[in-house]
Amino acid sequence: MLRKGMFLADRYEIIEQIGNGGMSDVYKAKCHKLNRFVAIKVLKPEYSQDKSFVSKFRAEAQSAAGLTHPNVVNVYDVGDEDGVHYIVMELIEGITLKKYIEKRGRLPYKEAVSIAIQVANGMEAAHKHHIVHRDIKPQNIIISKEGKVKVTDFGIAKAASSSTINSSSAMGSVHYISPEQARGGYSDERSDIYSFGITLYEMLTGKVPFDGDTTVAVAVQHIQDAIPAPSSVAGDVPVSVDKIVLKCTQKKTEARYQSASELIADLKKSLVMPDEDFVKLAPMYASQPKASAVKIVDEDEEFDDDDILDDDFDALEDLDESDRRKENSLDDDDDDEIELDIDDEDNDKLDKMTKWIGVGIIAVILIIAIFVVVKLVGGASTGGKNETTTAQTTQVQQTVDSSEKVSVPGVVGKTEDEAKEALNKLGLGYKPSYQPSTTVEKGKVIAQGTKEGTLVAKNTTITLTVSSGPDSVSVTNVVGMTEAKATSALKSAGFTVTVQYDYSDTVDQGNVISQSPAASAQASAGDDITITVSQGKKVTYAKMPYVVGLTEEAAKQAIKDQGLVPSVTYQSSSGTYGLVTAQGYNTGESLETGTTVTIVVSHYQNKTEPTTASNNGGGSSETKETTTAQQSTAESTKGTGAN
Repeated sequence: MLRKGMFLADRYEIIEQIGNGGMSDVYKAKCHKLNRFVAIKVLKPEYSQDKSFVSKFRAEAQSAAGLTHPNVVNVYDVGDEDGVHYIVMELIEGITLKKYIEKRGRLPYKEAVSIAIQVANGMEAAHKHHIVHRDIKPQNIIISKEGKVKVTDFGIAKAASSSTINSSSAMGSVHYISPEQARGGYSDERSDIYSFGITLYEMLTGKVPFDGDTTVAVAVQHIQDAIPAPSSVAGDVPVSVDKIVLKCTQKKTEARYQSASELIADLKKSLVMPDEDFVKLAPMYASQPKASAVKIVDEDEEFDDDDILDDDFDALEDLDESDRRKENSLDDDDDDEIELDIDDEDNDKLDKMTKWIGVGIIAVILIIAIFVVVKLVGGASTGGKNETTTAQTTQVQQTVDSSEKVSVPGVVGKTEDEAKEALNKLGLGYKPSYQPSTTVEKGKVIAQGTKEGTLVAKNTTITLTVSSGPDSVSVTNVVGMTEAKATSALKSAGFTVTVQYDYSDTVDQGNVISQSPAASAQASAGDDITITVSQGKKVTYAKMPYVVGLTEEAAKQAIKDQGLVPSVTYQSSSGTYGLVTAQGYNTGESLETGTTVTIVVSHYQNKTEPTTASNNGGGSSETKETTTAQQSTAESTKGTGAN
């Protein structure tokens, strides 16, 4: 782990850790060369000695570095120093789509579609570079403070090629995994479109379509169960958006959108005509897909958060080599050999395929029946000493050895960390759900989803209800405090803190100018409080004008026009009365706005003498005594003064 203040490449200063994943930690840093903040992803020490992990980490940078798009997090730099392998990326201040959904609940369909269009734009940019993200999910989508949506975390992205992608490298949250990834088969850009469809479903309904106690249970549903229409959960979803989700999440890749461009076109159309039934879905076939083995990810303790799963998929049953060759050859054949004409019900190829699939299903059923009979007979012959385990054969066949089961410990009343430790010791994961409570201390477990003493398989996730303290609390007043004290006070009260900066003429640099929500407002524990910290007065500069020889008023105005403050000193020994004879700063000198500038104005007067003024050569004359500078100047201007 890097420490605050450390430098990488004599350029990037580590500010703080802001996240972590399965393979890496993420830090906020400042690039002193370009004077900007960045995010740095650093490979965890335990993987830095593993050449395969280092290679995968470098591949992340190489695949993502070519992407420059407003809806994709940009990669700036990649390097290693003293065994520390890192990638420098664009820093996005915002919230993940997952957190946004958790706070808002289900989103209005117009907002969901608008977000989806931006995500699809990012996917389209990646696919044009032949990059399959393979882990599209709300945790990997960031909404910036300005409302810009960006796809991030290309840690599992791989350049797609014409050859079959080996799914042993496929990773990602099982709640969003495509059927072909779960089966360990071919995956391409259309796998991203499936995961996108699940993400859009969650935005529209506030929840994922499939859930379960284990990753296996969830993956099986993705393989064999149809995605329910979002409108069956949220009644305000229009028909066009409903069908877009259903088309994205078809089990067969050829029935989905074939490109992100097609998907974007329908999404935009749905905003204009939401109630029009314009989305074309492939017809459903009576035949079922051939049963095959499934490779499923074991769920670890951080699975549902932003942790990236390792790519060691556990094979529950290996595919027969001949079946693998057939499956791969089917994907690689020319279109004219495998294309199904979905509009022609009398298509001979479809009839033949349906016939052979039907034969295959009958064969599988016979094999299962024989297997069950043999197990039952074997159990009877041993006097019932052996227990018969029911085989569930659909797409997946999973047998859990009783020796791998563990007894769920009681963790009610423990702190969240204590409960996590107790579960982890037995190989169990946990998923916290926070609930306000006035009786249970904040941070302690109120209830557990699986009862104490229940036997469950290892790697099962136990849901815990954790107290978040009282329902709402009064926001602490931190205006006038230093940034450090204000942050500490708000975090101690259970809030998260966002800091922004602004100039102030009245508040000292480093102190809080304002906060939102305001002091004494009611907020829940975990809510974000934004504080604005003073950067002091905003300093601007002006250049000293040349004012010697100008009248006093003209000189003062010229100085004010530059943002400076004039100050006048009068001199009565020499010079032309009323004109500037000297200035306090050199012409063109750079001065801070608001600086006081002194000018010297002449008040020199001659002795009082009689003056004869003639009016246009007239015969009358008048003797005047010059008593003021203004009169002297006026006489001089008229040109009538004579001694």
